[in-house]
This record gives sequence, C-alpha cells and structure tokens, in this order.
Amino acid sequence: MRVNVIGNGPQAGLFDPETPGLNVVCNMPPIDLPKDKVYGSCMVDFKMMNALKEGLVDLDKYDWILGTRPRVWMEKNPTFYMKYAQNIKGFHTYIPKYAQLPGQKLSEAATNYSCGHMAVDYACRIMGAKEVHMYGFDALFEMDITSYTDNFLTSDRTPLNTHRLSSNWRPIWRFIFAEFNKVKFYIHHEHENIKIPIKTMDNVEVIVESGEANEEIL
Repeated sequence: MRVNVIGNGPQAGLFDPETPGLNVVCNMPPIDLPKDKVYGSCMVDFKMMNALKEGLVDLDKYDWILGTRPRVWMEKNPTFYMKYAQNIKGFHTYIPKYAQLPGQKLSEAATNYSCGHMAVDYACRIMGAKEVHMYGFDALFEMDITSYTDNFLTSDRTPLNTHRLSSNWRPIWRFIFAEFNKVKFYIHHEHENIKIPIKTMDNVEVIVESGEANEEIL
C-alpha cells in the first residue's frame, strides 16, 4: 500500500492530487484537497488546537489524527472535545525513545517530534504502508523550517530557533527509516542534496521533480 504524506514546506506543491495512494496531511494542507482525498490530518501542537478553537483555521472537513499534546489539550477542553469528537479518527501518542534528547524524560520528547515525524510514523506503524512518499519536507534539504501554517499561526523562525529545530528534527529521520526498513521511502524535492546521510540506506530515495507541474499552493 502506498501512503502519500504531505508536509507543510514549500515543496508540498510537487504533490499532484491525482497521485494514487492514501493521503495523510500535516495540519492544514498547503494545497486544496477535498475530504475524499485525505485519509487524515495529523496534528501535534497545542497551538494548532488553540487555532481550531479560536476559528483561525478550518479543518472541520477532515478526519483528525491527534498526537500527545493534542490529547492533553482535549482532556483540558472537554466541551471542545465533545463538539469535534466525530472528527477524531484516532490518537497516535507513540513517541519513540530515539526522539529523546540527553537528559530528557520520554514524556518530554514530544516537543522534538514534529508533525511530519508523527505522520510518517502513523503511515508505517498504524496504516501498514509499504511505500511512503513524502512531499513538503523541506527541512531535510535546507535550513528552512518555514511552514504553510505560518500564514495563520505565529511561529519562532529566528536563525537560532531554526538551527535548534533542524538539529533536533533531522537525526530522528534516520532512526525512523532504519526502524521501518521494510518500507520504501521516497522523498520528493526540487534537488537531491539531502542533509542527512542516506547512501547506506537501501529503503530511502530522493525523487527530484520540477515544481512547474503543480503550483496550486494556497
């Protein structure tokens, strides 16, 4: 089974909505996808839950797959939880030990686990994907953690925070690829200069594409 995971980076525009497979998105997808094209929207942040509550973002049409912090948020906001319970496809709160930084408790490691990590883990661990195609994962290729969600959520994109997040996020990917070594990962981008070593990993491949085919970034 093929699962397409659409992240929030600029290169998410490489994804063609007519591509076969089940589609998992991170938060609000940066391309216009109808409900029947989206298996679920993954969310991992308190700020996304607050944005939903305040009406800053509309994800009502999708089913939700919620991580550790959204689950905590829902427990503290039972009225909101009851209102949108029908949207929740499930909770995916698994955090692997390799997401821990030195000196951290595993319960604290959720802050190192991005929405992209969670979505890819869900595709492999829960959905049983044999192929995972990744779009819009720009932080793997350059010091760019900008996200489509920056259009409606305030995020710290200072150089120091960008370096911190990239340094925390990137190493986790090799552990994910190694853990699911029977899954074939295809990372779609405009160039092949990925910033993590994958040459020894037979199950990871960069697919270089032109962004001209789909420019429907909202």
